[in-house]
Amino acid sequence: MSTREDHLRKPEWLKIKLNTNENYTGLKKMMREKSLHTVCEEAKCPNIHECWAVRRTATFMILGDVCTRACRFCAVKTGLPTELDLAEPERVADSVALMNLKHAVITAVARDDLKDGGAAVFAETVRAIRRKNPFTTIEVLPSDMGGVYENLKLLMDSRPDILNHNIETVNRLSDRVRARAKYNRSLELLQRAKEMQPDIPTKSSLMVGLGETRDEIIQTMDDLRAHNVDIMTIGQYLQPSKKHLKVEKYYSPEEFAEFKEIAIQKGFSHCEAGPLVRSSYHADEQVSSAAKQLQKEGDHALEA
Repeated sequence: MSTREDHLRKPEWLKIKLNTNENYTGLKKMMREKSLHTVCEEAKCPNIHECWAVRRTATFMILGDVCTRACRFCAVKTGLPTELDLAEPERVADSVALMNLKHAVITAVARDDLKDGGAAVFAETVRAIRRKNPFTTIEVLPSDMGGVYENLKLLMDSRPDILNHNIETVNRLSDRVRARAKYNRSLELLQRAKEMQPDIPTKSSLMVGLGETRDEIIQTMDDLRAHNVDIMTIGQYLQPSKKHLKVEKYYSPEEFAEFKEIAIQKGFSHCEAGPLVRSSYHADEQVSSAAKQLQKEGDHALEA
């Protein structure tokens, strides 16, 4: 008779191939020299070796490495952040140039201690990258910034190429999994971003394995589509430490393939779904998919 521990033993498809080639070590060295943080390291992303060593991509984490929230799924440090580093946007832009990135992802810790939730530094980072890397597409992944309309507008006015905000989990589990963030507030932020800049694609990510049902996953897809979200990613939750929430289920690659098919059928322009998929996984490939979909919708509108 199998025990619960046996049932939840990490399956073969979650094994990660380590790769510490020159790309990996060089990128790690550059991040330290520039005093920059990446969510790849801070959140213990399972794809760090693929992204750094093979694809040479990274997700920059601005506004420090200490988060004001203590979400029960996240490995990022929690506490009282230090003062703002106003030179950080230029260092990020310089690093994007050194890496010769085609697509840059900028995320941040939640900064509930700041009136604007960090929106001004986010916006300046986008502008700095634009100045120094005019051909680089830029994706931003902010917190809900307290649900304040003006904060979101400040960020959207900087014209990122994609606005990404993660729903993280299904509605029923949201209060248990996330700290301070609210399911409906996240949906509202995504919809408002689309209303502010209709031509900028929106994106959201869902973790599975926290005790949600299949019907709840599909309902989350419907909720995101109802708020005009263009791109979705679905990945397996992995417990970063013993103090975090336990994994309730490991989904198979076949189940993720089904979720991807359902998401596309529901109208998402692009969906990445898989055991190791994270919000920024293959983000560079999603830009062109979203752009093509928006062009197609524009053509249909003109025909009508």
